[in-house]
Amino acid sequence: MERRAAHARTPVGRSMEPTERDRDRVLPGARAGSVLLGLSMLAACEGRQSVLAPAGADARVLGDLFMVMLVGAVVLWLSVNGLFFYVTRINPAALSKRFANGLIVGGGLLLPSVVLAGLLGYGLSIMPDQRAPGDGLTLRVRGEQWWWRVEYWPEGADAPIVSANEIRLPVGQRADILLDSARVIHSFWIPALGGKMDMFPGRETRLSLHPEKPGRYRGQCAEFCGTSHALMAFEAVAMPPEAFDAWLRQQEAPAAAPATAQGQRGARIFAREGCGACHTVRGTKARGLVGPDLTHVGSRLSLGAGTLGTTLADYETWIAHTGTVKPEVEMPAYDHLDPADRADLAHYLKALE
Repeated sequence: MERRAAHARTPVGRSMEPTERDRDRVLPGARAGSVLLGLSMLAACEGRQSVLAPAGADARVLGDLFMVMLVGAVVLWLSVNGLFFYVTRINPAALSKRFANGLIVGGGLLLPSVVLAGLLGYGLSIMPDQRAPGDGLTLRVRGEQWWWRVEYWPEGADAPIVSANEIRLPVGQRADILLDSARVIHSFWIPALGGKMDMFPGRETRLSLHPEKPGRYRGQCAEFCGTSHALMAFEAVAMPPEAFDAWLRQQEAPAAAPATAQGQRGARIFAREGCGACHTVRGTKARGLVGPDLTHVGSRLSLGAGTLGTTLADYETWIAHTGTVKPEVEMPAYDHLDPADRADLAHYLKALE
């Protein structure tokens, strides 16, 4: 009955399809909405994880490549659609065979070929810069589940300086970064400093980065690697060379003994709970290699591979709720510890600077 009533209210001979006048009224609003949507998306094109806010030579080159490709795409789009607009709106009359063939050959073959060949040549010309040799510093980074094992090898070093979940690089120098993975494919990416590089089990890949601006940036695994893939991030810090050298010397030193009674109790809890079976704290009996090196964990800028901050509350949260904070992480949750023990252990870890 409702369907027949609706049909009865429709004037005879009038189509339910929108008329040309209706479309003319709707399209301007739709166009305005599309423009506003595009402008709102551009608001995200900045910040410490943006490819459009380069802070390194490699990211700057890739940014230039993006702009050149964008200009080329716009030229092609305007040219092809301009031809369509010309023959359908400006001059919709029949075309001569010669003119039509000229449009097809010139607009459909020659122009795209010239533009695409130029873009391809430009892209190939910048590829060698993305593989330039380093200036002496080498980093080895391994993707784990779900964190980053990091080793610094200064030129001439006999042993690495081990860290985790954080990358520090000297400004004005190019560093070699050798990449691999423990189990599955990961992808190493610091958008503000350069392009991404995949990491494969049993195979070493190479990336080099040349930071130009001091600052703190964000890196991320760019290849889906499991449940906590989105939580596999890291901090990247570009430092003046003198500050980087001082930081590297500090990282090379063993852990300092706890200076407070609460920290000393936390050290005993760390040993009692068997944390040293998985973690290394240089200068102590803890020499585990399964998890991240914790020798200077208190000096890092994030906890849990970019998942938490570095307050005492963050340390306690991580200790008691690892599986909740980062699903399927290999570290068990120490939720059996009473609040006082968790607080002591958090103080000990945070003091490892």
